Amino acid sequence: MNIMILLLLLFLAITHFSNADEPFDVRKHLATATRYADSKEISANSFISSEIPDQCTPIHLNLVARHGTRAPTKKKIRELEALDAHLEVLVRDAKEHKQSLEKIPAWLAGWRSPWKGKVTGGELIAEGEDELYHLGIRVRERFPDLFNEEYHPDVYSIKTTQVPRASASAVAFAMGLFNERGKLGPGRHRAFAVTSESRASDIVLRFHDCCQSYKAFRKSQEPNVDKLKEPVLNEITRELVRQYGLNFTNQDVSSLWFLCKQEASLLNITNQACSLFSPSEVSLLEWADDLELFILKGYGDTLNYRMGVPLLEDVVQSMEQAIKAKEEGYAPGIYEKARMRFAHAETLLPFSCLIRLFLEESEFELIQREESLDLPPKPPKNRNWRGSIVAPFAGNNMLILYSCLLDNSSKYFVQVLHNERPIALPGCNGLSFCPFEVFKEKIVAPHLKHDYNMLCDVIEQKQKDSAST
Repeated sequence: MNIMILLLLLFLAITHFSNADEPFDVRKHLATATRYADSKEISANSFISSEIPDQCTPIHLNLVARHGTRAPTKKKIRELEALDAHLEVLVRDAKEHKQSLEKIPAWLAGWRSPWKGKVTGGELIAEGEDELYHLGIRVRERFPDLFNEEYHPDVYSIKTTQVPRASASAVAFAMGLFNERGKLGPGRHRAFAVTSESRASDIVLRFHDCCQSYKAFRKSQEPNVDKLKEPVLNEITRELVRQYGLNFTNQDVSSLWFLCKQEASLLNITNQACSLFSPSEVSLLEWADDLELFILKGYGDTLNYRMGVPLLEDVVQSMEQAIKAKEEGYAPGIYEKARMRFAHAETLLPFSCLIRLFLEESEFELIQREESLDLPPKPPKNRNWRGSIVAPFAGNNMLILYSCLLDNSSKYFVQVLHNERPIALPGCNGLSFCPFEVFKEKIVAPHLKHDYNMLCDVIEQKQKDSAST
């Protein structure tokens, strides 16, 4: 017995030290610029195991996914061009004042933005296509009973926003999902329909764009977010000035952190901008990004996610239709088996909040009482709310509806997968396999008393628009 205890202690000690010695990988700390594969590595041990009973069969799948890895937007390209110009000035000033250039990294002295001169931006890049394509393949392999029918747009519904990176993500996903299911070309591809609503009226996938109240709230909160982030930027700016002898500003450091995220995520370069920051500084910058995400897009204010109620209603309605088809014995091929949506972090994050993901049980109780949550704790404390996990590139929530033959009666359950892994639902006693009626009562119903038009001043805005014409 003593030998067994000693062996167990030795194993635990080895495991502890091997984890402690794991090298810091900045690619796992890029907030919402984190690549999908890196995000899944971070969260590998943070999800729960979930065994589906043998008597249960999947009958419907809902997917809400963010677009894959994309190029920087036009606004961010201009920011990097400004950084390019200012770094050149800083290095020139250092030379003119006869400062030693030994401390300045060689790459920085001659750096030019890789996106300089680009007049377009924000498009899905090849790595993003790959993320969605392989996600489609894995979804079909995981749920063969759902994807065993001939394709029809009424059976397999694919919806997207009108933003090109989202629609391109939908196409890449569907190419994987229906791979070798058609007759087009050597790859045996098939055509499929991808539909979208007008950007001006898409309250299911771009509710944030149509919500006047949210736009006003966000504008009012941005100065407060900047104040919260300022101490982090002040601290790191002082250290970089001391270390490299260049008169960096807070804006320089903010842009260098953005450059780090773009280089590491899009170009797999971690020895340039990212090398300016220590692991502890990266953790602080990531936390500052997570604060912004929490306040402006997450649990920081109820409006952030309540405006997503049309999406939640759409998800629940699709499940109820699937249950009706099952109960009434509809013939295969005439009812929907999957509804797949491709959008943005501004869609995925509120939806995650609506179904109460990434909450402790005590936080769930606060939310149910409509009380505010504390901000995510500062490193080195652990936190559930990390952009690199909650909304990486290609991040997704899947809700699988199961029909279960239990006690000689058919019952329905919902399993929630976040980034393809079962995740606990605080509203369902911490389970990921939740009775559908409990899911509706505890998680969905409290939101349905909120009307999108009332929340977002849509009617008032329409009246203003008509009065001005």
